[in-house]
Amino acid sequence: MTVSDKQPQRLRLGALIALVVGSMIGGGIFSLPQNIATSAGAGAVLLGWLVTGVGMLALAFVFQTLSRRKPELDAGVYAYAKAGFGAYMGFNSAWGYWICAWIGNVSYFVLLFSSLGFFFPVFGEGNTPAAVICASVLLWLVHAMVLSGVRQAAFINIITTVAKIVPLIMFVVLALVGFKADLFSIDIWGGEEPALGSVLDQVRNMMLVTVWVFIGIEGASVYSSRAQNRADVGKATVLGFVGVLALLVMVNVLSMGILSRAELAGLKNPSMAGVLEVVVGAWGAKLINVGLIISLCGALLSWTMLSAEILCVAAKDGAMPKALARTNSRGSPRGALWLSNSLIQLFLIITLYSSGTYLDLLYLGSSMILLPYFWTAFYALMLCLRGETYGDNDRVRGKDFAIALVAVLYSLWLVYAGGVKYLLLSSILYAPGAVVFAIARREQGERVFTPLETGVLVVLIMAALAGIAGLYMGYLSL
Repeated sequence: MTVSDKQPQRLRLGALIALVVGSMIGGGIFSLPQNIATSAGAGAVLLGWLVTGVGMLALAFVFQTLSRRKPELDAGVYAYAKAGFGAYMGFNSAWGYWICAWIGNVSYFVLLFSSLGFFFPVFGEGNTPAAVICASVLLWLVHAMVLSGVRQAAFINIITTVAKIVPLIMFVVLALVGFKADLFSIDIWGGEEPALGSVLDQVRNMMLVTVWVFIGIEGASVYSSRAQNRADVGKATVLGFVGVLALLVMVNVLSMGILSRAELAGLKNPSMAGVLEVVVGAWGAKLINVGLIISLCGALLSWTMLSAEILCVAAKDGAMPKALARTNSRGSPRGALWLSNSLIQLFLIITLYSSGTYLDLLYLGSSMILLPYFWTAFYALMLCLRGETYGDNDRVRGKDFAIALVAVLYSLWLVYAGGVKYLLLSSILYAPGAVVFAIARREQGERVFTPLETGVLVVLIMAALAGIAGLYMGYLSL
């Protein structure tokens, strides 16, 4: 049976929503109170969530619009970048998304066993020999689960998604009881703490945190080729986003009415546990740690599926080497899955010798998603400018243009918020992909780079060299 003969297992709306929610809700929300409190006061937090909410909602609508207007384009961020900007940019979008996905999984494994260390001290901070051995066993169990069939794995993902939402809702309800409006409003703009900077600085500094907790919004579009109904892809994206946004804002804002900003900033993660412990006692911390463990297990499954799928679809389209397009009799992307999980295994071993590596890679990995998001939004804007697929329907075209423009501006704002540091560091990871792209193009018997793509590669290599020099000379650090 050839790759093209194998029919993918079809996913319904519930499974697609679970993929979006399951991939967005991982460990980030459980550490959100402390992570945000280190960089922003309550007023800036409200403004930051307003910016994030509008920007990410525009991006969600972009994915919904593109799934409807370009139903022939599968695999989301990869397909949109390729259609709008050529084969090499499509490859880079898939490459960056894939790196973000498997690096994120490394951090999830370590955080999972760090949470288990709350109950079993042998796991320590998640990087002890016992933790790495057990994480490795879990890694290959998830690997086997995905190989058994995407639809079966998606069903299990639905169960874990529901299970992880329950403690979050309990937190919101209990935090509402303990919320103190006067505590929330003390020094609301952070003016008494010069170290926080201006309100604009505070909003900017919280942006990368909010990006990380929303990565996964494109989960349904990556699986668009496996959707039972293509219209469900857009619905799942918007519904999943709205639900997760509501949870994130309530968790963050309510926490700031239970403990002061300085107290939140000093909490050990998962900081939600410390917040709930103040409200209800020790059992609250246990509840959150159990919720985090369930959440991370679900996120691991979601991101294992997403990281393999993006490689497999790109390989089937000729943007990745043919070996990554191989699927088994159940339609699972075995070639891509083996590569992704082998790298995760390698980096789990590395955490034994460098305790901070996974955290450094987590923030670097989040910057890798900025390029795929930007090209997706820009492609939607191009369709509107050209009037492609709109015919004479100027009203809908104008509405979609406004939404796409907001998404583009938000994507550019994220790049600004990340700063030059992350542009240079992410270039170090993007540049080597050119070798993989060249191998794939040679396999297809096609020209590797167009003149424009050659120019892009030269700029990318120069940025990567600048990043390496910065690391070597100490001007940049992870």
